[in-house]
Amino acid sequence: MALARSRRQNRTIDYWPGFVDALSTLLLAIMFLLSVFVLAQFLLSQEVTSKDTVLNRLNSQINELTQLLSLERSNKQDLQDSVADLQASLAQAESERSRLQTLLSAGAGAGAAAAGRIGELSSNLEAEKQVSARALSQVELLNQQISALRRQIGALEEALNASETRDRESNTKIADLGRRLNVALAQRVQELNRYRSDFFGRLREILSDRENIRIVGDRFVFQSEVLFPTGSADINPAGQDEMKKLADAIIQLTREIPDDINWVLRVDGHTDNVPLAGTGRFRDNWELSSARATAVVKFLIANGVPANRLVAAGFGEYQPLDPADTPEARSRNRRIELKLTER
Repeated sequence: MALARSRRQNRTIDYWPGFVDALSTLLLAIMFLLSVFVLAQFLLSQEVTSKDTVLNRLNSQINELTQLLSLERSNKQDLQDSVADLQASLAQAESERSRLQTLLSAGAGAGAAAAGRIGELSSNLEAEKQVSARALSQVELLNQQISALRRQIGALEEALNASETRDRESNTKIADLGRRLNVALAQRVQELNRYRSDFFGRLREILSDRENIRIVGDRFVFQSEVLFPTGSADINPAGQDEMKKLADAIIQLTREIPDDINWVLRVDGHTDNVPLAGTGRFRDNWELSSARATAVVKFLIANGVPANRLVAAGFGEYQPLDPADTPEARSRNRRIELKLTER
């Protein structure tokens, strides 16, 4: 009766490690989603940076054209002022010519001098007309140049508007991509959880309900004594039998999970907190836990499990299931854990 009560006490399920593992899985999922979000933000910042460079270049060209347009307008105004002066001079010359013609008809004695004066004024008038014609030609040329500059500015503004439209479309596409990616990730996590549940259920049937082989949270746990002698990383014969059953279950699982789910079976090695002497094969618990996880992985590969679906990790003494400093707690902490997770 005492032995039965002891076994029932040993079989008491500790839900706290499962809760901690569930929180760890949730944290890993959140970290992965944050990484995706950071990547999307990085791609968006690269796209916006390139667009800003184009916008700055277009704005610089618009400023240069605006300055050139102002200069041309100033030149045009100067020419128009010159034309106005010439026209005023021309009007004055015409007035003088009329006055002289009046004087010529008034007196014969003054006729010769007036005629000479009229001829001189006529020559000046023709010269001023030629200058005025050239000024008008320059004004027309400036008007054409100003029209061309306005057309260039209009084209640049259209290009700027098109660039801003493409920026808005790119932002919309990136946001939509992020939403679709989040939905796809959620679907993959749900599918992987379903396969994990089926896999652990199958392992429970294959490996039987033994005290030293159990499920804790989302992990399948082998006590180290089932697989390894004390202080060793060589799987014993009994442990090899259990690992062969595990290998068959994993091979069947690889046939059932779709190829587009990127999954791995992580094998974690854990030790207790008793330091090693350092004179044997392993210097510390880090090396021992890593070697045991690697030994399990290599055994599974030798029995047909695809190597790309396995990961080995050593945690030493730093992830205990039971923090108590008792022989029973140290025995529980010496273990190999199997976790079906995303790569």
